[in-house]
Amino acid sequence: MCLNGWGGTLHEGLLPYLQTAAPDILCLQEVVHSPASDKDWLTYRDGNHILPQRANFFRDVSRALPDHIAVFCPAAQGVLWDDDQSIPSQWGLATFVHKSIPIIGQAQGFVHKGYSPDGYGDHPRSRNAHGVRVYNYKSNRTISVTHMHGLRDLRGKMDTPQRAKQAQRLLDLSQHLTEPDDVRVICGDFNVEPQSETLLILQAAGLTELVISRGFTSTRNSHYKKPGKFADYMLINDADAVKTFDVVYDPEVSDHCPLVLCL
Repeated sequence: MCLNGWGGTLHEGLLPYLQTAAPDILCLQEVVHSPASDKDWLTYRDGNHILPQRANFFRDVSRALPDHIAVFCPAAQGVLWDDDQSIPSQWGLATFVHKSIPIIGQAQGFVHKGYSPDGYGDHPRSRNAHGVRVYNYKSNRTISVTHMHGLRDLRGKMDTPQRAKQAQRLLDLSQHLTEPDDVRVICGDFNVEPQSETLLILQAAGLTELVISRGFTSTRNSHYKKPGKFADYMLINDADAVKTFDVVYDPEVSDHCPLVLCL
């Protein structure tokens, strides 16, 4: 499963959904981790932009999936607010792998900028990626899964040199992790349109994109009010290995839809 968790905004529905779905591997973007606080909610402030944040979203999902190995990958550390008290808080992505599945390789790195230790930074902000290589005993195959949260450009989802470079870095990280006979999956909230250069770069490397090629018309739901209904994608190097693939519109557990692949 691949999902932008929207910072845990809909955690009351998301956590039971994850417990029921119990994906073998969960690739989760937009994850908040505030180890200096045990609060459930803190506040993000950026000028006039003020939002409640699920302060320990990583902790919440880890508790909901106690049989999974959890890895948090921070892209930046800034501050959230508890009234007038500033709380250091990290923001990034996380990967959860069921403990029955051996992790035999990992790769982590930045696809745009680098780690920002003293604030979330100027837009477009730092973005990272994480990959795991696992052995699947059900199919007796090795699988590599790499995900990223693509950079957000305030001007929109158009192609830019930064996004092209980001796509190549994502591909390089996945290639570093993957062996020749592996089933290879790349996924995430890419923040681009279906005709983007990002997808062309990944497809040119022999990957098949599943959202568009299987006729899905959106990866967003009713919580997303802006135009442009695509953001999330999943690609695979062996389409014949796909048993099922779905974009989950119900229940709504984020302003993004979960992408669920079964091999």
